[in-house]
Amino acid sequence: MGAPQASIVARWREGLVFEGGAAGQPAVTVDGDSKAATSPVELLLVAAATCTMADVVIILQKQRVQLRVLDVAVKGTRRETDPRRFTAVHFDWTVAGTGADETKTRRAIDLSLEKYCSVMASLAPDITVTYDVTVAA
Repeated sequence: MGAPQASIVARWREGLVFEGGAAGQPAVTVDGDSKAATSPVELLLVAAATCTMADVVIILQKQRVQLRVLDVAVKGTRRETDPRRFTAVHFDWTVAGTGADETKTRRAIDLSLEKYCSVMASLAPDITVTYDVTVAA
């Protein structure tokens, strides 16, 4: 059996607007100018956020946390010269739910960032990754 693979198809619409996605799934609109839709670079942050969030949900559920809120704002710092790749990514987490506390939340985030999130693992290893956590009532 071969290695797991992921595949998508992307199509040019006009200007720097594209659509893409996995077969049989709704297409995502992407705009290289960030005018009509999320840009490719912003979409990478969305992928990092949602990949990590999925892990955090699963880990906190295993810790018997009943989530009510799980939000994350992500900021990426980019190089000023080409390629303008990310040099740092910062996550700002807000969590609320029965049984949620900072220790459990930080453990779940650490496991995702260091072990489980495929998107984060696919980024350059020299990117500085930091985060803050707010556990709301």
